[in-house]
Amino acid sequence: MNPTVSIITVCFNSEETIRDTIESVLSQDYPSIEYLLIDGGSSDQTLSIIKEYEDRISIIVSEQDCGIYDAMNKGIALASGEIIGMLNSDDIYMNTHVVSELIEKMQLEKADSVFADLVIVDPVDLNKVLRYYDSSYFSPKKFRFGWMPAHPTFFVKKSLYDKVGPYSLEYKISADYEMLIRLLWVEKATYAYLPKPVVRMRHGGASTSGLDRNWLLNKEIVKACKANGLYTNLGFLALKIPKKLLGLMINA
Repeated sequence: MNPTVSIITVCFNSEETIRDTIESVLSQDYPSIEYLLIDGGSSDQTLSIIKEYEDRISIIVSEQDCGIYDAMNKGIALASGEIIGMLNSDDIYMNTHVVSELIEKMQLEKADSVFADLVIVDPVDLNKVLRYYDSSYFSPKKFRFGWMPAHPTFFVKKSLYDKVGPYSLEYKISADYEMLIRLLWVEKATYAYLPKPVVRMRHGGASTSGLDRNWLLNKEIVKACKANGLYTNLGFLALKIPKKLLGLMINA
């Protein structure tokens, strides 16, 4: 029996990318998907584009919010599926089989969650890979070194979201990191890993653009670890740089 999968896309003024995201979800061959679009009150054409697909989208919300993680929390609260995944408004699934393959892997290993790899691509030429994000490096003990599974590939039982509570609004760009620490380290949720890229992420998102953002990201990672009983520091996080460079070299 196929569990219902709720996929949540949060967006704000995403008229240039939202259509690609929507179509990549609606083209999935998994038979039981609930799709939720949570818009932060966009002032461009985002909502008009969303409404073109409203007969195929389960829930559409458009209202002001307190940012991306507040919108994710709204989506989780509204979702009725047994499993939840997030796909941001500038990301797309690699092909039509992604959700089917992830859920099959999750069920095969009787896991609470599943994740895979992704590729970070040129924002215009989606076939031009800039970096390969290899989630195989991850294990819960590596949170303290700055490693997490690729969040857009991560699917988890809704019951676990209900147990650990909402994404924290104390973090500007790392609440997903802190959430995964709660799920995979604190609650010790079991996980399965699918060794292939399943998402194309456009370069330039909140956690992939600029030195200032990377500095903030690392400071928030330290905060997230310490909040959940994991000791780390900026020196520990620097140890992941060689493997990140390897991700660049793979596609050089």
